[in-house]
Amino acid sequence: MPVITNIEDLRVLAQKRVPRMFYDYADSGSWTETTYRANSSDFQKIRLRQRVAVNMEGRTTRSTMIGQDVAMPVAIAPVGLTGMQHADGEILAARAAKRFGIPFTLSTMSICSIEDVSKGTDGHPFWFQLYMMKDRAFMERLIERAKAARCSALVVTLDLQILGQRHKDLKNGLSAPPKLTLPNILNIATKPRWALGMLGATRREFGNIVGHVQGVENMSSLSAWTAQQFDPALNWADIEWVKQRWGGKLILKGIQDVEDARLAVDTGADAIVVSNHGGRQLDGAQSSIEALPAIVQAVGNRIEVHMDGGIRSGQDVLKARALGARAVYIGRAMAYGLGAMGEAGVTKALEIIHKELDITMAFCGHTDINTVDRNILLPGTYPTA
Repeated sequence: MPVITNIEDLRVLAQKRVPRMFYDYADSGSWTETTYRANSSDFQKIRLRQRVAVNMEGRTTRSTMIGQDVAMPVAIAPVGLTGMQHADGEILAARAAKRFGIPFTLSTMSICSIEDVSKGTDGHPFWFQLYMMKDRAFMERLIERAKAARCSALVVTLDLQILGQRHKDLKNGLSAPPKLTLPNILNIATKPRWALGMLGATRREFGNIVGHVQGVENMSSLSAWTAQQFDPALNWADIEWVKQRWGGKLILKGIQDVEDARLAVDTGADAIVVSNHGGRQLDGAQSSIEALPAIVQAVGNRIEVHMDGGIRSGQDVLKARALGARAVYIGRAMAYGLGAMGEAGVTKALEIIHKELDITMAFCGHTDINTVDRNILLPGTYPTA
């Protein structure tokens, strides 16, 4: 086993162990992948101010997200097909998050169902992510299932009314479970650890949907259903529809524009997530960290502002916090850890990010994450409103 010291080490190991179509699904963007790359590279342009002769004892990264205590201001983002990165992936990632003390968000397009994850974590509350679909009766049932599982927040994704073209997914013939074509069989044969795990997996198809929608009983019928279910007519009135049926903490994900942020505040949501869907939708859009300061300035005193996109280290977490994000979400960093080493890999990813966050915060002269602001950044190196 190689020595794992950073998220890149986990990525390299995951690429070796996860079948190509599922690794590429997690680690790619739309079209030219310009925004996907910018999400990470724009963090690297931001420089930190090192301070010395500051008492570094008694450090804490504890904070809150929508009123929930967290060990650090980080949540696991909703990632579709997580259960194809590793057998029972959603359950394992949720367990790691529970043990570490941060929120786990389950995607509607997960392999393991809401009920699977609830059972696998002994009923521990987690967050659930919802897409707006045309089948509102199905959506109501999903919301009720999330309530029954004691989900403590609902995350509504706003930026997937239509699907951005992801070239790798098309070329790989992405499907869950994978189609048994000769190229797929040959590739999976080189991933014996993954294949053996899948033999004993709880599920191998979309557990939140298959068997819960009339006429959707297999991958063929599921593909036809999902292709026409994401609702291109989504509008702000639909958020009120969700809010009334949910009745709990509500987070709106996919905000990139100041005007959209103001409209999101008007819905009465508890938080917004500055996000470009990991660079998987509109290629050429701003990176999340570039969009963050203007949105924080416009609405930050009226709603919690979270962000995702490009977080690969604890330093990235600290920089986002300095620019006004209450918290961040990690998707790919979690997926790399899961694909590399299962539950232990997700735990390792969280430990790496936490250690980097803690030490960098101290070098910048702070012992409490809640006191960090843009004074830890070198002027002229970070985006402004």
